[in-house]
Amino acid sequence: MATPMTPARLAQALRDEGLTVVEVGDWETHNRNHVGPWGPVHGVMMHHTVTKGTDATVSICRHGYAGLPGPLCHGVISKDGRVHLVGYGRANHAGSGDGDVLRAVIAESPLPPDNEANTDGNRHFYGFECENLGDGKDPWPDVQVEAMEAAAAAICRVHNWDGPSVIGHLEWQPGKIDPRGVSMTGLRRRVDERLTAKPKPPAAVTYTVKKGDSLWGIAASKLGAGARYPEIQKLNKLKDADEITPGQKLKLPKK
Repeated sequence: MATPMTPARLAQALRDEGLTVVEVGDWETHNRNHVGPWGPVHGVMMHHTVTKGTDATVSICRHGYAGLPGPLCHGVISKDGRVHLVGYGRANHAGSGDGDVLRAVIAESPLPPDNEANTDGNRHFYGFECENLGDGKDPWPDVQVEAMEAAAAAICRVHNWDGPSVIGHLEWQPGKIDPRGVSMTGLRRRVDERLTAKPKPPAAVTYTVKKGDSLWGIAASKLGAGARYPEIQKLNKLKDADEITPGQKLKLPKK
């Protein structure tokens, strides 16, 4: 049982684990909190998307579709191993699942069969949608599975959880098969092995400029101090601090 971390803490935890993080739009405040509570959190849930193509996958997971509004997860793990953050808070990813499974996750004990749908999973799980058709034929690149391991470990590391706090959608909700093609037993073992080691060095941090952004504002929100904006200017070799445009990629210095 834990209080959800802040959006900034999640993004930093993922980067500290060596992942490349892509922040999509207003992901920090994009959620379904108006329809129900978010937290306490108890674990991490993995899914596959039944989609092809990173851009389309990220768009669907961010916006949702008819009958199921987005966000459909917190992060999308693309085939190249990047984590695209599309929402934070309550997200439509887990649905109703088995309360006995939730109790086992909390206790980090062996999972019972998921034969009921009586408990709100959107409230209690971080969710990652992984780009895959889920047909048993679409491959899972090693870099993608490693990113799944790293993303789960990043969250477990913050909350002092172990591998048993990581489950697949197929272990939560009756009738689900995702993430098809990835052994959750194997993934939990990999998470446990990773947690016994030190995190990998952080990957390079980048930020995509949004409309209305300024270097001062970016430094304030991402580095914790607006006065650090000259560091961003220097790192990106900008002649003028006002020379930024929406969609531009900026390298950010370490916090």
